[in-house]
Formats: sequence, C-alpha cells, structure tokens
Amino acid sequence: MSTHAAETAELRLAVLGRAADGRRSVVSSILGLAEPPPGRAAEECSKHRGEAAGRRVVVVSSPVWLGTGCDPEERRRHVSSFLALSSPGPHVFLLRVPVNQPADGEANELDVLEKLFGPSAVAAHAIVLFTHTEELEEDEQLSGYLATWRKDLLELVERCGGRYHTLETRGEEEEEGKAVKELMEKVEQAQPCSCPLYQEAEERVRERQVEMVRRRRGGDHVDPQLEGDVTEEEMAAVRDEAERSVGDLDVDVESIFPPPSPPLPAPSLLQGLWEKLTGWTRWLPRVLRREALLGALVGLFVGGPFGGMIGAAVGSVATEVARRKTEKTK
Repeated sequence: MSTHAAETAELRLAVLGRAADGRRSVVSSILGLAEPPPGRAAEECSKHRGEAAGRRVVVVSSPVWLGTGCDPEERRRHVSSFLALSSPGPHVFLLRVPVNQPADGEANELDVLEKLFGPSAVAAHAIVLFTHTEELEEDEQLSGYLATWRKDLLELVERCGGRYHTLETRGEEEEEGKAVKELMEKVEQAQPCSCPLYQEAEERVRERQVEMVRRRRGGDHVDPQLEGDVTEEEMAAVRDEAERSVGDLDVDVESIFPPPSPPLPAPSLLQGLWEKLTGWTRWLPRVLRREALLGALVGLFVGGPFGGMIGAAVGSVATEVARRKTEKTK
C-alpha cells in the first residue's frame, strides 16, 4: 500500500471555532483524553493523532482565521499551516458552536470555508458541533430548542446539509462514548474534501517528504525522479516534519477574508441595562428565565412607570403559562 493510501485510511477532522480552549476541549473529547492537549497560541494550528470509537483519527484544530489582529501575510501563514496539517483534506469540518451565544461569527466562518474550498466544503463536509447544551432546560431537546428559540443556529445547520451533533451528555461515561461513536459514524459517511488548494498543499507536502528522505540518505540535492523509489516507512517518518515546513501557499486572503470589524461604540444606556438584566436573571430557574426577560424587555422599551406596569404584567402572565405547562407535563 502506498504512503498516500495509508494516510487516507485515517479519518481526518478539522475543528473550527472562535474559542481556543473550546477547540482543545473538543479534541480531548474525541480522542478520549483525560485533559485537553497542551494549548498553543490561539492563532496557531495544531494536529493530534489517536483513536476514537475504534477508528484511527487525525484531529486538526484550526487557527482563529477571523481574528482582527491578523495582517494579510500572517493570515496567509496560518491558513497555509492549516492546509498542510489537514492535507490531503479532512473528511469533515466540525464547527464548534455554543448554544448560548449569537451565531454571527460562525456564519462568517462558513462563508470563509465556502470561499476557500468551494460550496461543497459546507454543504457536504461541515457538521455543526453544539456545546454549552447545559443551558437547555432539563427536559428540553436540542432539536426543539433550535426550532423554537434559535432560528439563527438552525440556519447554520441547514447550510451544513442538516448535520449537527453534540458530544455533551447528561449521563454516564458510557453515553459519552456513544456520542463519540455516533460522530465517527457521521464522519465515515463523508469523502475527504478535495479542491485545488488541498491538491496544491498535498503536492507541496509530498515534495518536502521526498526532499527530506533524500537528505537523510546523504544526498546533496533532490532527485525529481526519486519519489517512486522511496519506501512507505521513509515517507511516513518525515510526514509531520514536512507538513510543518511547508511555506506559504497561494491563498488570496485579501479577497477571501472579511475586513476587520470597526471598533464597537461605547455601550449605550439601553445596552448597559440589558446586560445587567440578563445577569440578574441567571440565578432564576431556567423555566422562569425567558418569561422574566420577556417582561423586563417590554418594560425596558416602553419606559416609565407605565412601561414597568406593562412589563410586570407580561412577565407574570408568561411565567404563569410556563408554570402550568410544566405542571401539565409532570
């Protein structure tokens, strides 16, 4: 079996998302690590090998592509590193999405994936991986939460061909293992992502592999006819080093990545009040949280004593409806 065939026997996953700690947590959950792998700078790419549900897997954690601090050359370096480490193309892109945050940043990441690798990268290879599902009510299903409360998250799922998953469970370790197994089954259904950028990255990696094997043999220069003579073991021995040493690829980052967002204005009085309000309601039982926010929001926008009265009435009615609904389901 050739080196390339041996490499494709592994399942390759690329983890995307805005929080570096969150991406490392996903890596540890998939590989069954007791602790997250050692962290690198948030903008750096990392690669981890292991087993998941009996499958050999490679998990690549992406850099923060949309960081506002990246200049074009720095961004090109990060994307080139990601391409080389996930070459010849991941089977799936796992987009980590917290259920308790707006989805605008993740929507931008899907836009970038489509521009880099083509529409099929999202439509055929992306899976939304939800986290922070402990925010859901105890008897609330993720599917129902998305359909009822978070149409923005549902739109992400629809863009990804309806594929979503979560590795978080409320049960025992056996259920966590089942969640990983179900994810691997979804990954196995996908073919490796292929596009011109990944073809270029794989060619560059293999060129570096051949060059390194030649130098290890003591030669002074690379023989372009050598690749057919190298062994699988020789190529595999230098694969990781070759991936790390690939230079910048031909990525048009200026046209692909959105420009940095302008600085946010100072919070308005309304924003400040709303932040305090949401903070105050955190201690409430989840069944009351939405109803209390609803009433407070009405009062906040109407304003004055009259607004306060209306808000209190709306909140009370909504809370009572939720209470009766809860009692009815018991």
